[in-house]
Amino acid sequence: MAQGNGARDPWGAGPLEDPLSEGRRLVAGTASSGLTVRLMGGVAVCMQAPSGSMLPPRAIGDIDLVARRGGWRALADSLKKGGYEADDMFNALHGERRMLFYDPVNHRKLDIFVGEFTMCHVIPVAARLDRDPMTIPLAELLLTKLQIVELTERDLRDIYSLLLHHNVSDGDGSGIEADFVADLCAKDWGLWRSCTATMRRAQADLPQYSMPVEASQVIGERLQVLLNRAEQAPKTARWKLRSRVGDRVRWYDVPEENLPTA
Repeated sequence: MAQGNGARDPWGAGPLEDPLSEGRRLVAGTASSGLTVRLMGGVAVCMQAPSGSMLPPRAIGDIDLVARRGGWRALADSLKKGGYEADDMFNALHGERRMLFYDPVNHRKLDIFVGEFTMCHVIPVAARLDRDPMTIPLAELLLTKLQIVELTERDLRDIYSLLLHHNVSDGDGSGIEADFVADLCAKDWGLWRSCTATMRRAQADLPQYSMPVEASQVIGERLQVLLNRAEQAPKTARWKLRSRVGDRVRWYDVPEENLPTA
């Protein structure tokens, strides 16, 4: 569909059936409105795998986005141009931190986190959106999975895919930045507690997945590198103070408690 000046409409005819193609359309369409959004969740993990395939594979359902704070009304207007229907009441009440839209064509939900990702823990996912043209950075993407207390098989598959396809780096800004992960964990005992527990769970469950031996070895080694860095990073006074309480007080939020309700 062409616009009046002859330029091609970046939104095209409407939402696409393939979630990866639709993810690219969302980034391009909102960018045409001067907005910066990036993908997260299963679409982002799959997009970060070679040729868009994950090992081990998993199905992709809804689409998750991250946007910077401010301008959420402009984002809502842009998405409506792209064929999405807004949950107007939800967005009016909570649009400064989270927004919901629906794809009526493919019956998908579009969940947008504004400024930060908040589930079991808070992850600052919007600070470095310019580092990748399509998704949030790899370290933040992995952290959104490591912070989960009640892991699903889908979450484990995402962790394995990210670690298989991307090197774990330390200080050079490439791959999955172990120093970035360790620094966030060193400031927040609760985040450290959940992330290190997830790493150990991922190590223990790895033999259950049918992957080539070499792939399992790579994933296991990279998990250990991340675990070592998280354990060895100098901890803040706040971290040490909270560690004295330990598991006697719940250290994580229940995701349903962080889901705003209209």
